[in-house]
Amino acid sequence: QVQLVESGGGLVHAGGSLRLSCAASGRALSSYAMGWYRQVPGKQRELVAGITALGGLNYLDAVKGRFSISRDNAKNIVYLQMDSLKLEDTAAYYCNAKKRTLDGEYEYWGQGTQVTVST
Repeated sequence: QVQLVESGGGLVHAGGSLRLSCAASGRALSSYAMGWYRQVPGKQRELVAGITALGGLNYLDAVKGRFSISRDNAKNIVYLQMDSLKLEDTAAYYCNAKKRTLDGEYEYWGQGTQVTVST
């Protein structure tokens, strides 16, 4: 079992920056693919940034060049650096851990952290 706890959300002006953290306990994250998702009311949750166990990266087109995902396996933490924030980045952000084994797929979610971008 993996417990994920996000932090770092808050209120920021457009153009500003935030860094989200996802701290894990229960298992080492090094073998998991990690992702940051976001969701606004009435819309589906979408993948914002992902990093594989081997360090491969992928980003939502809307955040490319502004957001950066990274992982510190020694600390069991995954980060999402968000720069040049826009109003449309306002959402609840969720951390996700996923691993596929011979036994099946394991997936865990954090409780979310709210990011609000204002004018």
